Amino acid sequence: MTTEALRSPAIAQRRGRSELMQQRARAARWFLLPMMIALAVVAGWPLARSIYFSFTDVKLNNLYGAEWVGFANYLQIRTLESGRTIYRGVLADPDWWNAVWNTVRFAFWSVVWETIFGMIVALVLNAEFRGRGIVRAAILIPWAIPTIVSAKMWSWMLNDQFGILNDLGVRLGLLGAPVAWTASPDTAMMAVLVVDIWKTTPFMALLILAGLQMIPKDIYEAADIDGVHPIKQFFRITLPLVRPALMVAIIFRVLDALRIFDLIYVLTPNSAATKTMSVLAQENLFQFDNFAEGSTQSTLLFLLIALFTIVYIWLGKVNFDGGAR
Repeated sequence: MTTEALRSPAIAQRRGRSELMQQRARAARWFLLPMMIALAVVAGWPLARSIYFSFTDVKLNNLYGAEWVGFANYLQIRTLESGRTIYRGVLADPDWWNAVWNTVRFAFWSVVWETIFGMIVALVLNAEFRGRGIVRAAILIPWAIPTIVSAKMWSWMLNDQFGILNDLGVRLGLLGAPVAWTASPDTAMMAVLVVDIWKTTPFMALLILAGLQMIPKDIYEAADIDGVHPIKQFFRITLPLVRPALMVAIIFRVLDALRIFDLIYVLTPNSAATKTMSVLAQENLFQFDNFAEGSTQSTLLFLLIALFTIVYIWLGKVNFDGGAR
């Protein structure tokens, strides 16, 4: 028997595998096509229109009569003869940079604390104990409550006149007098962070718990036999193996935090201390009829989120198939 005769079955097998993979890829593209079309209609078209509007002088009552102004909405500054500024591009607006700072600050601290608390909750829920199923269901209640309901509920609890938290603080001697948590510029951001952390920590815990349950228990049994301390097990075993799920959870939460709107809009309305990019854009789009400026701010927010996502995935080398590259 010749060498070519021996190699031909292996070559045929490889070709068969290659054709099968191509067929699966074609089938996957066809299955994804309806979703991509729906995504283009629901998200792509509004996004493209918003970006287009940011380069025009569009008004809310005249969406189709706008004129092209280029980058004027981003950079241009116009002043009266007296020297008073009457119009300036978004990038020259101090209110915009205040909103950027509030957004980044909120996203950073909320995600940091939600990741820490989410990891703790996930580790507790991953342990075996009686009633674990009930505890897992109960821990998801804050996340299941709609954000508007949570914000309104907490606004009553934090109220300085009849809020239960102020009442308990005064009764226990923790507060000398009731505090207007959501109205004071010094405490408004902290109040928003507390509510967001309370609501979203279960989401982080759920994703991290899914990653924890993928870790084989044999690894921990071997570590116990070798006498490895539980703290070392966490840093040497748990944390590296749960890293892909943790990074996915973090990126989801950061994207949500950068787009935060409803919680702040309800809990601290008209507060410059907590006004984020989304809130500022909404005000210009629909309340002040500065539709072009609001579209510009929305576009800048989209670019910020897209840039963060690209940099995060590149630095973390996330493989969304379930592991790190």
